[in-house]
Amino acid sequence: MAELIDGNEYRKVLGRYPTGVTLVTSFSPEGPQAMVIGSFVSVSMEPPLVGFLPGKESNTWQKMKSEKKFCVNVLSDQQENVANEFFRKENNPWEVISWYESAEGLPAIEGSLASIDCSIFNVVEAGDHWFVIGEVLGAEIMETGSPLLFLGGSYGQYRGN
Repeated sequence: MAELIDGNEYRKVLGRYPTGVTLVTSFSPEGPQAMVIGSFVSVSMEPPLVGFLPGKESNTWQKMKSEKKFCVNVLSDQQENVANEFFRKENNPWEVISWYESAEGLPAIEGSLASIDCSIFNVVEAGDHWFVIGEVLGAEIMETGSPLLFLGGSYGQYRGN
């Protein structure tokens, strides 16, 4: 059996690869819920599937999964404050972030580049995370601009041509 890579070294290596920042939202009996997710991916075109990976220890995912639907909000590079509101959890972020209900009745964040409404298609165990696969029910381009990126432990911007 091969020796596993040191966790700190692994984190440093993966920190060289940028990820887009999304806010995955849903409802629970307690009200709206959200998780900042960098592990968002397109899975399939036919049928249209996307995926994200919440940690197995995520209390928010435990609250959201019974809804059977979620919305992926693609944050713009002007929405670092939105991501931070949901990380800090000092106040109720839903009281300071502008949002509305999407066509599927899910929380959509105003100012996001896009929103993607999904129903849960499958959930697969993936190490210390769950791989949640969603079937796309609807998608909307909401704003123009550049995505919020995470690279090397901090937020950044895409500087295209």
